[in-house]
Amino acid sequence: MKVAYLFETEHAREILEHMIIPQLEEDRHGAEVAGMMFFFDNAYMLVEGSDIAARLQALSEKTGMLLMACDRCCYQRDIADKLVAPAGIGCFPNVYAALVPAGVDQVITL
Repeated sequence: MKVAYLFETEHAREILEHMIIPQLEEDRHGAEVAGMMFFFDNAYMLVEGSDIAARLQALSEKTGMLLMACDRCCYQRDIADKLVAPAGIGCFPNVYAALVPAGVDQVITL
């Protein structure tokens, strides 16, 4: 099964950092993650120099997983040009278009 994650709640960091990322790093997540989209303050998780961003960058480079942050959220926080290399910015139409070729079965919002 292929999934995509939308991170928009204040608890998203805890779930991503302590559950999803370790499972992906250890190849035991149980689903293929095609992409991740970050909203509001969760966009900070993609800022270059943070541990989470480095781990997500490595996973993206290994698997081709899409990393994207909400463009408006990044502009509001002045981080649009500070994201790790594979991460892009965009809005729903951009993430939909980017994930179509992956054949996502389920989108999960956290």
